[in-house]
Amino acid sequence: MATKVLNRDNICTTELANGIRVVSEFVDSVESVSIGIWIGTGSCDETPDEAGITHFIEHMLFKGTAKRCARTIADDIEAGGGQLNAYTSKDVTCYEARVLATETDTAMDVLCDMLCNSKFDEEEIDREKQVVLEEIKMIEDTPEEAVLDLYDTVAFGSNPLAPPVLGTAQSVSTISRDKILSTIAARYRPNRIVVAAAGRLHHEKLVELVRRYLGHLQGSAEHRLFVPLQTASVQSKVARRDAEQVHFVMGGPGASRHDASRYALSILSNCLGGNMSSRLFQEIREKRGLAYNIGTYSRVFDTGGSFCAFGGTSSDQFDLVVELTLAEFDRVRQDGLTSDELQKAVRQMSGVIALSLEGMASRMSRLGDTMMFYNRVIPVSEVLEAYQAVDHASVIKAARTALDPECIALAAIGPFKQNRRRKSS
Repeated sequence: MATKVLNRDNICTTELANGIRVVSEFVDSVESVSIGIWIGTGSCDETPDEAGITHFIEHMLFKGTAKRCARTIADDIEAGGGQLNAYTSKDVTCYEARVLATETDTAMDVLCDMLCNSKFDEEEIDREKQVVLEEIKMIEDTPEEAVLDLYDTVAFGSNPLAPPVLGTAQSVSTISRDKILSTIAARYRPNRIVVAAAGRLHHEKLVELVRRYLGHLQGSAEHRLFVPLQTASVQSKVARRDAEQVHFVMGGPGASRHDASRYALSILSNCLGGNMSSRLFQEIREKRGLAYNIGTYSRVFDTGGSFCAFGGTSSDQFDLVVELTLAEFDRVRQDGLTSDELQKAVRQMSGVIALSLEGMASRMSRLGDTMMFYNRVIPVSEVLEAYQAVDHASVIKAARTALDPECIALAAIGPFKQNRRRKSS
């Protein structure tokens, strides 16, 4: 077991003998603790016949253990004022609890009991399938969310990043208890587990709790396969839906978590559509009144990413909004950002980072995320320096890759006419 102490930030890291990594930040100005158990597995690790199983396992861990029923799992955390939650993304799963510092032992007991002792009762599995199927229907009935999944199928093509995290109605219906157990045995291994915490909790205490509850776990999961990301060339997919608006996503290949250009793309997103003073917001909403919702995002994953604009507008204005968005893409590819835009964006990102550190959940997430994907805690100062190093040339370079006209994919859902021309993906 090796422990490293980063005194400057009150952050400590330890790797247990079985390979589980523990990271914590002691904050003496609060009375709470946020704890997260991070598992390095997501939907991008699934084969087509496993689609949605990672997310389904996340659901099932709340359904009962040998000593707790689903109600007791919730009660044991909420009785002390705490909150229990979890999420699954394309490349990671996290189980988290926010509690008073005095409830830390209970929180770790509950989280680790869920992780190690869930029963996966057959009746509960069948019942939860119906819950997830309703969740899939809810996404399908929410165009601004459904279009994100539609875009991924167009932009990522055959890459493992393409399928939706929830899976499909067909794939979820085929999930079995044996498949759940084999997936956990293969991927919920110590080398893919990080326990992160932030708040009024000393590192030695956290290590003691992790060793007590998870020290028995053994074995290693295989490393994630890297599949090169090839964004589809000038592909589009539109889905007809009775609605008042067309919701769309359009963009190109972004940066992975390991690509230094992710900082330039973050700055670019800030200026193009990240706030009320951004180019797209000002041009499309404020100046022309063509949309209520318009913006951009830069998503980064372990093996790739995407840089996109999104929005919603009336069907008769959709083509114009797309044209205006592409015009802004072209402008920034050719000319980059102005000095004022660049300086403002860097300052704004610094402020966003500083404000995020006011919450223990955000601090915990930063620790868990960086330890999981970089095997170290990236100091805030290093992140700020990376943003400050973004210059005119790096923005143009990143924009010319992400917004290459030959790599722009488009997805849209709305009240299109039946004869609208489209290209299949």
